[in-house]
Amino acid sequence: MYPRHTPLDLIGPWEVLARIPDAQTHLIWTRPGPVQAQGGIEISATVSFAEAPLLDVLVVPGGPGQLSLMKHTLLMEYIRSCAQTAQWICSVCTGALLLAQAGVLKGRRATTHWLARDALRTFGVEVGEERVVFDGKFATAAGVSAGVDLALELTRRLAGDDTAREIQLQIEYDPAPPFDSGSPAKAPAEVVARLRQRARRYR
Repeated sequence: MYPRHTPLDLIGPWEVLARIPDAQTHLIWTRPGPVQAQGGIEISATVSFAEAPLLDVLVVPGGPGQLSLMKHTLLMEYIRSCAQTAQWICSVCTGALLLAQAGVLKGRRATTHWLARDALRTFGVEVGEERVVFDGKFATAAGVSAGVDLALELTRRLAGDDTAREIQLQIEYDPAPPFDSGSPAKAPAEVVARLRQRARRYR
């Protein structure tokens, strides 16, 4: 986690993965304590980079704070270190740009928020348009809500179909949105155009 991450990028996957039997979860930043996420909500880091145990799974969220962290030496070193030892390296939304900046996605397939896909391509990444992309031990999700999809698929691979189904039912993940506008391919062209005009810089 980090300042100005998107809360659902973090909490969506956490809500799924923390329900795996015997799972232990850690919210990691430079030091334990409150971290202000996008929109002003505070979520507390539980452990620092230096004190975190070896991870089986690393999940990096996205959010507006991503851009200011692209040169964060400690974070980049931590991502590279985890990529050497963890079973899975994952990102949600623009968290993929932090993985790419760390150099661990070069030459791989990955995805990110649809407005950040061009930025991800500049890192030598083959960018997919799927909600979730797996390439070896690297798993990336598209924008925000796709982190739940990633976490359920990851749960299936870690703990089996039955556990993943149980967790999906526990959290009653059965999306039925009022509009079919959840991707640029489906949303009205004028809505896509407005969001493109307002899009921020990602790198």
